[in-house]
Amino acid sequence: MPDTIYIEQDIVDHPRTLTILERFPRARRITCERYGQVFNPRAQNFRLQKRKPALILARKHDGFVLPAPTGYGVGGQRNYYFSHMLNCPYDCRYCFLQGMYRSAHQVLFVNYEDFEQAIADRLRAETGNAWFFSGYDCDSLAYEPVSQFAQGILPLFARNPDAWLELRTKSVQIRGLLATVPLANVVVAFSFTPEEISRALEHGAPSVPRRIEAMVRLQQQGWRLGLRFDPLIYQTDYEAQYERLFEQIFAVIDPRRLHSVSLGPFRLPRAFFRTLKRLYPDEPLLASPLSDAGGMISYRPDLEQQMTEFCTESLLRHIPRHIFFPCTTDA
Repeated sequence: MPDTIYIEQDIVDHPRTLTILERFPRARRITCERYGQVFNPRAQNFRLQKRKPALILARKHDGFVLPAPTGYGVGGQRNYYFSHMLNCPYDCRYCFLQGMYRSAHQVLFVNYEDFEQAIADRLRAETGNAWFFSGYDCDSLAYEPVSQFAQGILPLFARNPDAWLELRTKSVQIRGLLATVPLANVVVAFSFTPEEISRALEHGAPSVPRRIEAMVRLQQQGWRLGLRFDPLIYQTDYEAQYERLFEQIFAVIDPRRLHSVSLGPFRLPRAFFRTLKRLYPDEPLLASPLSDAGGMISYRPDLEQQMTEFCTESLLRHIPRHIFFPCTTDA
């Protein structure tokens, strides 16, 4: 929990701000004009901040709903994403957020009503179903006990059955979902790497068994689930590691009741990769057999294809092909 909370002057008296502040009576409170004054300056020590990140409460003014990157989706024709938070409490060494942001502090935009309005406006402007992805710039559920964002936005999707919501997460903060009637158009999508990789690279994230346990509880209650194996991470014995992971999951998860399964290769924009390399010069992941093509850092094409084909073949022994969505674009 944060020792320091920065609060934009404009939302000091916002009801949601006051509710959140009540949870942290001992936290130091500092007001600021705009969150960028704290979040954007150069020469910040990201690694030091990551040990004890501050919470920044702010108002988002525009860009509430944005088109999803090409290839980001699970079969929908119209895909959008929104970010009620910036940054994640977990410390996954492969995460592009660490290369994109200068600060490790976590920003929570408290004006949820404007996100809801933007989604509603998008639905009125177009016909047919549309997907809205949460968890692109944050973890959808990791901060849910504090933010209550998912609980606040679910009624909007209950009223709009043609709108789909994906909550992408590594979190086991599912108490709110378990206390809610499942919605057929909401998918709780859990991200996984094999246990050995998770222990080495996903610092602070719940263990693989705990995530699987959370999925079991949600599936038993009737929530639609997704599996996201993204990014695929290379190890010399990756075949055995991923096969164990798949066996571990499908020993207890009913594949017939899954909404979707996706996988994608490890890829980072060159500038983000260089930032991560400066932050973690001794990280073995960043010394893997990587190549630089078109401004993107990834595994060598032959190795990437080999990993993708192996994991695809292994997954399709457990799931029907129609729920499988591989991501092999440069997005």
